[in-house]
Amino acid sequence: MEVALGTVLILGVALGFVLGTPAPDRQGPQLDAYASDTATLLANDPPRHDGATRLQEVVSSPAAFDREQDALSNRVARILPDNVLFRVETPHGAVGTPTPQGVSTGTATVPTGHGSVQIIVWYA
Repeated sequence: MEVALGTVLILGVALGFVLGTPAPDRQGPQLDAYASDTATLLANDPPRHDGATRLQEVVSSPAAFDREQDALSNRVARILPDNVLFRVETPHGAVGTPTPQGVSTGTATVPTGHGSVQIIVWYA
């Protein structure tokens, strides 16, 4: 009985080495860092026209979003590496590429006085 139990234990350990373990998700934490860094930079950027920060200016009204959406998209594209795509969602609209299904993403949310801004990033 003890021999059989020992054999099963040894085979179980050997099988664990043969099959291995799944690789850890290295993309998720890096993508979250990209999203968080982008959010921090945008939250501290000065406004182009009105407001305390660029994000507060963008979400202050639908007209402000319409006026600033191209500049916001260009700013985010300059912040992120070339191999990272993004979407920035605000209460008045979104800029960037629609988020595809089934990809690892990183996210960051920034509260403003006029609603939250969510930044979503993923590898191209």
